[in-house]
Amino acid sequence: MAYLELQGLQKRFGDVVALGGVDLSLARGEFLTLLGPSGCGKTTALRIVAGFEVPDGGRVMLEGQDITDVTPSRRDMGMVFQAYSLFPNMTAEQNVEFGLKIRHHPPAERAKRAAELFDLIGLSDARTRYPHQLSGGMQQRVALARALAIEPRVLLLDEPLSALDARVRVHLREEIRRIQTELGITTLYVTHDQEEAMAVSDRVVVMSRGHIEQIGSPAEIYGAPATPFVAEFVGTINWFEAEVLDGGRGEVDYRGTRLAVDAVRGRSAGERVVVVVRPEVVELETLRGGRAPEGALAGRVKAHSFLGAVTRLKIDMQDRADILADLSSTRAGAFPIGGQVVVRFPPEGTRVLNLPPS
Repeated sequence: MAYLELQGLQKRFGDVVALGGVDLSLARGEFLTLLGPSGCGKTTALRIVAGFEVPDGGRVMLEGQDITDVTPSRRDMGMVFQAYSLFPNMTAEQNVEFGLKIRHHPPAERAKRAAELFDLIGLSDARTRYPHQLSGGMQQRVALARALAIEPRVLLLDEPLSALDARVRVHLREEIRRIQTELGITTLYVTHDQEEAMAVSDRVVVMSRGHIEQIGSPAEIYGAPATPFVAEFVGTINWFEAEVLDGGRGEVDYRGTRLAVDAVRGRSAGERVVVVVRPEVVELETLRGGRAPEGALAGRVKAHSFLGAVTRLKIDMQDRADILADLSSTRAGAFPIGGQVVVRFPPEGTRVLNLPPS
């Protein structure tokens, strides 16, 4: 039995469909992330699980019990918001103890639990400080400890890192994952940041316009996108339309060039498909003789984007869409801007998707 289930959740705000019948389940101790652009429904789903929104249809089940109509205070869930939402007139320790205090836990027990959590989040020296005396990252750690203090059955995090600078975000997401793993707490996380989702999650749910596009491990979402939306939203992608020439041999026609694409095996000749290729898969070599070899394309290096260990090259393919290729920065110098190159797509490195509805 799933630990937490969203069954057919529906929610409208006027004419806007926020959730169009979302079905989702989490295992006990799983870290699952809802990923998508603004307005895709991810935060609405989280707020329904927390009890802050009432669905128009569907149910929320926790350990086999329907909690759809249970008030937020009786759901035993810990919530961490984008804004730190700490009480400014309380010390960090008092903030962490607050949930236990309103549940009438004795002072000694509250103090013991707070001490354990401050040790867990690495802020034992900051217990007596007030929120304005803490950095943003420290405040969010205190907010996390406050959510964990009541020992919730589910931890809910709504874009908890978006207000922090990049370096602090990376450090704190690692801390959140460490703490979640150490405690084994079931966690539902919301973000629009692909890198963040990939770094912390057991599974990722990609959402668009109130519907789920794909559910899978980070590796599955990145390496085998199920729809054109997922392919474009997660990471950087090259994609182009092609026609299947031979589904048995795995060949397509791309504007007059025959390319080997293993993923079209079993498809019918004449079928139109979308071929997707990640930039790190693209292979380049210097063009010699003016024409590309059979099964390859010719192009001209249009731009370099230095990304540290990797440099991204934009290749002008003339009458075709530009191609992006990621090379190690030490190797990228062999392909100067303006240089003619041969572009290859390894057959096993390509993916094929159905054409989206017109």
